[in-house]
Amino acid sequence: MDAVVRTPSRLAAPLVHRLFRDPARPPVFSEPVPGFVTWRGARATATPDDVHRTAADLVHLAAERHTAPTGELAPVVDVLARTLLAIAEVDVTDADAVRLGPQDYARRLRGAVQGADRELSPDAAWFHDALLVSVCLHVLHHLVRRSAYLQRQLPGRASRIAQLVDLGDAEAAARGTERPQADVAFEAEYTEWVARRHGWLTIVGVDFPNAPDRWPLEETYLSLEAEERSGGVTGEEDEQRTVLLADRALEDHDRVLLRGGAGSGKTTLVQWLAVAAAREGARIPFVLPVRRFAREGFPAPDDFLHAVRHPLAARAPEGWVVRTLLSGRALLLVDGIDEAPEKTRGELRDRLRRLLRVFSGNGCLVTSRPSAVSDGWLSGGGLAEEDFVELSLAPMSRDRVTRFIRDWHAAARLDEQSRSPGPRERERSTLDEYEQRLLHSVRIYRELRQLATNPLMCGLICALNRDRAGSLPSGRKELYDAALEMLLQRRDPERDVLYADDVRLQQSTRERLLQKLAHAMLEEDASELTRERAVGILDAALPAMPAARAQGDGAKIFRHLLHRTGLLRERSGESVDFVHRTFQDYLAAKEIVARGRFPTLVDHAHQSEWEEVIRMAAAHARPEECAQFLERLLAPAPGLRRPQVNHRRLMAAACLDHVTELDPAVQQLVHDRTKNLVRPTTEPAARGLGWVGPIVLELLPDPGQVPDDRQALLLAITATRVEDDAAIDYLVRLRSRGALPVRTELARGWRHFDTERYAQEIIAHLDPDGLYFPVSDTAELAALRELGGRPRIQVAGVMRAEELLAGLLPEQLTHLWLNAELPDTDLSWLSGFPRLRALRVNPRLPRVRNVPNGVEITA
Repeated sequence: MDAVVRTPSRLAAPLVHRLFRDPARPPVFSEPVPGFVTWRGARATATPDDVHRTAADLVHLAAERHTAPTGELAPVVDVLARTLLAIAEVDVTDADAVRLGPQDYARRLRGAVQGADRELSPDAAWFHDALLVSVCLHVLHHLVRRSAYLQRQLPGRASRIAQLVDLGDAEAAARGTERPQADVAFEAEYTEWVARRHGWLTIVGVDFPNAPDRWPLEETYLSLEAEERSGGVTGEEDEQRTVLLADRALEDHDRVLLRGGAGSGKTTLVQWLAVAAAREGARIPFVLPVRRFAREGFPAPDDFLHAVRHPLAARAPEGWVVRTLLSGRALLLVDGIDEAPEKTRGELRDRLRRLLRVFSGNGCLVTSRPSAVSDGWLSGGGLAEEDFVELSLAPMSRDRVTRFIRDWHAAARLDEQSRSPGPRERERSTLDEYEQRLLHSVRIYRELRQLATNPLMCGLICALNRDRAGSLPSGRKELYDAALEMLLQRRDPERDVLYADDVRLQQSTRERLLQKLAHAMLEEDASELTRERAVGILDAALPAMPAARAQGDGAKIFRHLLHRTGLLRERSGESVDFVHRTFQDYLAAKEIVARGRFPTLVDHAHQSEWEEVIRMAAAHARPEECAQFLERLLAPAPGLRRPQVNHRRLMAAACLDHVTELDPAVQQLVHDRTKNLVRPTTEPAARGLGWVGPIVLELLPDPGQVPDDRQALLLAITATRVEDDAAIDYLVRLRSRGALPVRTELARGWRHFDTERYAQEIIAHLDPDGLYFPVSDTAELAALRELGGRPRIQVAGVMRAEELLAGLLPEQLTHLWLNAELPDTDLSWLSGFPRLRALRVNPRLPRVRNVPNGVEITA
């Protein structure tokens, strides 16, 4: 089954034109057209029967050129006709549709047709979805060609749509003579594999009885926000932070370096982009997890598939990858640059840059943990066209956490129903209760708010909330302990999976064996192990573990851990890694503590990739061990440079936040040795102190004793990044400062804290003169409205027009700064704000339209 269906425009365009013929309407528009088509009444351009006949022609046209479920064409026609009829139902203008693009517009239409998937077999559903994207492409092309407004206002989108149409025509021609038939056939097979392989999302911790361990990506994907920073001076006139939708980044930039912490959603974004590219057909995605070639270095194009051990590697036509790169149609998704050893990252970067220089015009996304690479790491040596745009995944806003929790429980209810059709009111009401209880807990409890900032943690919290009937652990260590208990001890029995194999191991034994594997990966600076190496590690460990040894040899125990724990995954039958790096770090830390290998931690404490291991080791250590460990971190290190020594000492301070019991003398020693390190002299240094944790608040100087506004600004930058409500007490002593940069930093900080408390104790006291108050989500918008609104508002998070219309006060607003993407760029709703006189728009965002008269626009 083809993952991409392309129909030549000479055949598809006349069919699409049938849907939009309207002699009463001029062929060229000068403004966006809402409800640009209808199937009923005097303005109807076609009747429902006409739409059904057109759908039949489109289906049979595609079936002649692509592999199709021939026995199911009639139901495909019915579903496609209903989907096309939804064009008149969805609330988008022609400009909105063009902005969405064929893939997202197809998703919007498909979402408006309920129950269609149940009418089609999996193969028929795949064919329908692929065909719908192709039809939507020709619909958008028709809209662009008949509208001078769209061509003028959306030139980039219009050009992209035209390129996609040209690509389809070229592809159709290539099927006959222009391209090797082997390339065409393999590309169809490859893109189908990508769409199927990456179209599922694994949510760690899901343990419903008899439930699958994965969910359709399209149903569970949550579009995350990414921040683009520019400038170095904090102030009203300096754009420091632009908020974008992460999955749209490659629409405006060919090359992106995306930073994100553990569990922030980097790999899920890679999956989403790969599936979207495979289905759209404009680019051919190559998913390149760095862990696969971390030691060998970045592979040559002909080795792409072999380097990642792709199951189709042996069948690829010789030179196919090179030909794809030469055509400029490749999308390189390089996932996890931090998983390469630090000493090899520079060479890997240089190879990637050389490849992109040779094969220009291809898209590239590189992901990394935040501290693994420095700013400008992928710059092109002064050549602007070789530079990467650098973005950082933002923590999930309160709105997105709420949406994640709702989507997670909705998916759970659907799964319950699919496994047991018919009324199951008891299960649904229980899930409803858990959902409401969790939404309340996340809003009320600070510890949960701090944990629920990325998809991994949100998924674990949802699963544990259900597992524990609404009773949740509070700290990060306790959360992972509970997750491991659920996965290693209770998961199979509660899923009634009792006889999958004949290995019977307790949780403690399973965990110790997994610790051995995690520790080996850490010691060998590897993100995965070959199957043979993993079996060898287990064989070496079994003699000291009689209960496990009695169950079988290393190979048998390996298979059991792989299939029954939910923490390991196998790669093409050749290697194994952990489902998430965080679990690897956590288990490796426990093994180091069990072995008493604290000197190893000290030796690596200056390296950013060991930060999580060190924190969790301190959490697991006994009081005496922890005290000695922290003393070693504070001791002189003649072989290290000053920044590395400082990093070790700050790690000691960061560990205090995870320690349950510690000698007061050692606590005081940490304070004494680190207090002089928290006098930042630059803004990057001030921001970098935030990760240390609440302990840094005790080391910072009293703001009342700092007369210089520049130093006060640096203190505000540090304190607003300490994500603990104790920071509010510190920031209270800065709120009366009159300097605009200080007030700006304090206003920006509230997205890290409890909205209501920060609004009452900080925001309410800031002098509004010249200050733009940022709102990142609807909770902040509502809190600001409760304070009576403010004249200057900065939209610093992705929100819909109706949310802004409901949250902004018309009698207050005079200046509006759009510093985040808007789902709809039609600003006619601003006419409801009579005092608005200035609109500031970030030039990196799409051009807005329908701005009311009298409102001055600046960039």
